[in-house]
Amino acid sequence: MNIFQAVILGIIQGLTELLPISSSAHLYLIPWIFDWIKSETFNVAFEAFDVALHAGTLMAIGIYFFKDWIELIRGGYNQIIKKKRTQEGRMFWYIVIATIPGGIIGFLLDHFLEDFLQKPIIIAFALIIMGILLYIIDKKAKSKISYEQMTLKQTFLIGLSQALAFIPGVSRSGVTMTTGRLLGIDRTSCAKYSFMLSAPIVFAATVFKFKDFVFSIPFFVGILISFIVGIMVIKFLLEYLKKGSFKLFASYRVILGIIVIVLTFI
Repeated sequence: MNIFQAVILGIIQGLTELLPISSSAHLYLIPWIFDWIKSETFNVAFEAFDVALHAGTLMAIGIYFFKDWIELIRGGYNQIIKKKRTQEGRMFWYIVIATIPGGIIGFLLDHFLEDFLQKPIIIAFALIIMGILLYIIDKKAKSKISYEQMTLKQTFLIGLSQALAFIPGVSRSGVTMTTGRLLGIDRTSCAKYSFMLSAPIVFAATVFKFKDFVFSIPFFVGILISFIVGIMVIKFLLEYLKKGSFKLFASYRVILGIIVIVLTFI
């Protein structure tokens, strides 16, 4: 893998991991479109590089929400050790509980079905179907619940839904934000909780794959680009969703899915 490929993939990861448009789909489709996947050298390096790119957006979430994480961790600790109940402590344990089922189910399904699902036509239909669901649910849902008001049941269901992210094209942020909107949570809160919820699983995947990382200039360039773009995307999305809807992202998913189908048959 060269620096140019690392830069392109870093940009793609930073943009698509945090927007509800599926980073896994884009990280597969870009090499497919440009015929990079025909190179055995690229494929071997990309298996671990994919996870490393996610570490870049993980750092973006950690830095952007640094104060939130400190309060969450402190609250979670105080709730267990000092028996002091706070909103931050409650949300910390909600995130922990919500991560477990989605992480386990997603890992098992991804392990057994990864090769079958990484086909352009399947990715295309996943993009389209999830795009349609996101548009319909977001349009009809009421925004009556904020981040601070989320319950254990709501956070658990959102966490469970991310198991579907093992299907390239579904999108972890896409399915969690869609589920959140279905439960009546406002758009900005859906986005923030989706970002926070993704951190434990991405961190676990990074640790699990660490031994396979090939440390090189393209490796570090890709992570850096992913981190920088990720920070900008988080800020953009949280501001955009204060007044905007998910229609833009849903439309993009459908259009991209149709393009992939056309390219597949061509």
